[in-house]
Amino acid sequence: MEKTKLTINNNGSVKIDGDFEIVDMQGNAYGLQGRTIVSICRCGLSANKPFCDGSHKGHFEHNAIAFDLPPKKV
Repeated sequence: MEKTKLTINNNGSVKIDGDFEIVDMQGNAYGLQGRTIVSICRCGLSANKPFCDGSHKGHFEHNAIAFDLPPKKV
């Protein structure tokens, strides 16, 4: 089974690609209508949160460059 992949886009959303489920705080699933790729809002401007609607364009800057987190605290 392939891993679900989250891609942090420059100046934009988080793209989720794979086999996943998105639920609200009560555990209720969002109806994704068979989609295997969605984009999640990172800027807070989307009228369709938690999904991206492109509102970030020109209002959100972040260069997505991967880095290592510090070791987990035990």
